[in-house]
Amino acid sequence: MEPAFHRGDLLFLTNFPEEPVRVGEIVVFKVEGRDIPIVHRVLKLHEKNNGTVKFLTKGDNNSVDDRGLYAPGQLWLTKQDVVGRARGFLPYVGMVTILMNEYPKFKYAVLGCLGFYVLVHRECA
Repeated sequence: MEPAFHRGDLLFLTNFPEEPVRVGEIVVFKVEGRDIPIVHRVLKLHEKNNGTVKFLTKGDNNSVDDRGLYAPGQLWLTKQDVVGRARGFLPYVGMVTILMNEYPKFKYAVLGCLGFYVLVHRECA
């Protein structure tokens, strides 16, 4: 979702059901069959007379919309697909978890250092 967010940014999300989705808003949505949620901007909004709202998303750096990412046969997202809406972020805070997942040895090294620190700095009763 660059340039708005970068890989490793920690996002703050809200998800108030009564609040309508708006064009230009950044949403986090889950697609059936995919493990990782997607963070993209709402591109188009389609509201029916009965009150149901469907919308189309697109990444800021993508040349086409997200219909290729949706579940087979799905052309629009609904509120049920939305995990949350981006309200703020902390840059690169999530890189620690990404590094630990991509490099398991790094995870064990960090855990070992933390364990060693606890053993060395504990108080004697």
